[in-house]
Amino acid sequence: MLDFNRSNRIVSRDMGEVRVQVKLTNAVDEILVERGLLNPNQLRVFETQALVDTGAVRTVLPIEIVEKLGLKIRSQQIAKYADGRQEPVGLTEPVIIEIEGRETTEATLVSGDEVLIGQTVLETLDLHVDCKNQRLIPNPEHPEYPVFRI
Repeated sequence: MLDFNRSNRIVSRDMGEVRVQVKLTNAVDEILVERGLLNPNQLRVFETQALVDTGAVRTVLPIEIVEKLGLKIRSQQIAKYADGRQEPVGLTEPVIIEIEGRETTEATLVSGDEVLIGQTVLETLDLHVDCKNQRLIPNPEHPEYPVFRI
């Protein structure tokens, strides 16, 4: 797992893992479909289970999913892992990330062999981690829709 200098991690022996269903969509494809430049049948979408990792800042996708979605790797970023290693990892073009009926768009890091949902998605979607029940829940202050803090 990636560790971006956060100390409050969701995964622990006492709490277990929090996993959620996530729908990933190539954001460039969606724009092209909306503009009539791509057949809707060619929109690349991938659904899978993802590990919620509050120790990770950004969302992380394995290269296999990046390739299935047809995402271009735009640049490299330095990632720091939980074991202290640092290495450059790819940064993709935008991906639409949908969890619990809420969606956001962000560039993702390319590493590992499973999808990790990091803090930026949780904050943007206004979702909280319910460790006791091993799930995500909408912010109780506004459960119907996400509210952005400025």
